[in-house]
Amino acid sequence: MNDQPPAPDRKPLPPAAQRALAEAEARRQAAAAKAGTAPKELQGPKGPEPTRYGDWERKGIASDF
Repeated sequence: MNDQPPAPDRKPLPPAAQRALAEAEARRQAAAAKAGTAPKELQGPKGPEPTRYGDWERKGIASDF
């Protein structure tokens, strides 16, 4: 993520830390690529997910479950 060289007053990272940072960046890129591949929901509710607060709203009527 950081394209700038390390500051001169800092010690260089050990190889294990460099590998960990590279693996974390690879996981972030894989997650970002996978995020756009979710299938489109057909005939689902419009707007935000209605079950996020533990209830379902349909035509202005909310029901808890």
